[in-house]
Amino acid sequence: MPLLLSGRGFRRDLEASGCLAVHAPLEGGSETRLLRRLRAAGYKTRITSARGLGDPEVYLTQKHGIRPPHLGHQSVGRSAAVGEVQEVMPQLGDLFEGSSPVALWLLEGQVLSTSELLSLCDLCKREPRLRIIVEMGGARSLRWQPMKALLTG
Repeated sequence: MPLLLSGRGFRRDLEASGCLAVHAPLEGGSETRLLRRLRAAGYKTRITSARGLGDPEVYLTQKHGIRPPHLGHQSVGRSAAVGEVQEVMPQLGDLFEGSSPVALWLLEGQVLSTSELLSLCDLCKREPRLRIIVEMGGARSLRWQPMKALLTG
């Protein structure tokens, strides 16, 4: 249990690789403990689900448009059958204010494709303050590895 007491090893590995694949116990709790340790170390943190992420780079860092869900027959009118495009702010936009490092924990990362996981790794390389933790499934005990090692091995 010393791992959960300090979190130093986790933080060291996160800073070295930028993007980590985590297998956490299904009963939960480890993600909030580790995020609390990262906040104590000066990180700004956010936890969100990977479901519905779409293009990860655009969704997380750029202003982008979305359309409301299609609900059957609607008048074509001026906005067509699919509705008007709504502009949405980036998910991580407010966290990049200031100079603090940013940590994003993605739940249910097993739904992401290999190309989406690689784009998250590339995003961490392009934005040096960003660290991403992707929860890739359950395990009996908390374990992690660099995302690149998971994808190549």
